[in-house]
Amino acid sequence: MNNSRRQFIKKAGLGLSAAYFLPHFVSCENNTKVLDSPFANIGVQLYSIRDLMAANPTASLQEVSKIGYKHVETYGIDPVAKSFWGLDYRSLKKVLDDNGLKSHSGHYDMSKYFSRNHQDKEDLNIYFDAAKELGQEYVIAPVSPMFDISSLKKDDFLYIAEQLNKAGEQAKSHGLKVAFHNHFWEFRDLGNGTRGEEVLLAFTEPDLVDFELDLYWAEKAGINPVSLFEKFPDRFKLWHIKDMDKAFTKTIVGPEYDKLDFGGIAKEVRYTEVGTGHIDFIAIAQAKAKAGLKYAFVEQDDIYLPNKFESLKKSYDYVEQHLAKI
Repeated sequence: MNNSRRQFIKKAGLGLSAAYFLPHFVSCENNTKVLDSPFANIGVQLYSIRDLMAANPTASLQEVSKIGYKHVETYGIDPVAKSFWGLDYRSLKKVLDDNGLKSHSGHYDMSKYFSRNHQDKEDLNIYFDAAKELGQEYVIAPVSPMFDISSLKKDDFLYIAEQLNKAGEQAKSHGLKVAFHNHFWEFRDLGNGTRGEEVLLAFTEPDLVDFELDLYWAEKAGINPVSLFEKFPDRFKLWHIKDMDKAFTKTIVGPEYDKLDFGGIAKEVRYTEVGTGHIDFIAIAQAKAKAGLKYAFVEQDDIYLPNKFESLKKSYDYVEQHLAKI
């Protein structure tokens, strides 16, 4: 029996249903700004401004840099043209360099790679080549198969875990690492209090696979992120810092929702600028060492302000004022 299986047997029965009743992990931190803190060097997931990136990626990245963001997370590779937003890899890297921006990670679609029903799986080598050209460390799977989210079972997550380990082995040969980014459906109950995210954490090898925790989707699923860090320490090397509108805090995991696809749940979802919503980022940030955090990114899936750069600046300012010293 390998270590991953032993870990799962030991931990899966514990579940996370009582997550909100666990105390916050609190550490004593210096009140001065920590220059090497992930929050003092905050990044942004460019999906937040996807329409602006599609229209003018160079100008958009200039504005992101002016706000103060230190690095960006990519998305939306064109695997045929080998480009992002019409820019080939070297051109994009030059724009980043010219604006003092780094890219430590990118989102690369692995939906078919994770599906037991698809033989036409994505070619991960294209992703690894892109990541290397951009100087990235992480190739991140942004989502489990969207076409199956209302019917995913434990066996599906076991298959995804197996595929993540295989991808991790491939990535290692390129000097890269693979990570998995969650939404809410990974926290649906698969039976006996076991959740898909726990299956992935327990059955992937830590030296091959890390996790990018989307704090919004964890909280929207009724999970206190700190409880995940306590249960699976040092596995959450990347975070998405995304806030929840105070009028839309209803949990979207449970019998009422678990058979619905995303469209059936969308009416309960609304985002807001970091620091203006429901999520207690300061309490979560205290647990960064337990999580093993290396990189943090502001993200807002939908921005409702007319000026989207103004939105990104509001989130940036909150991180600088309240999290950078943690």
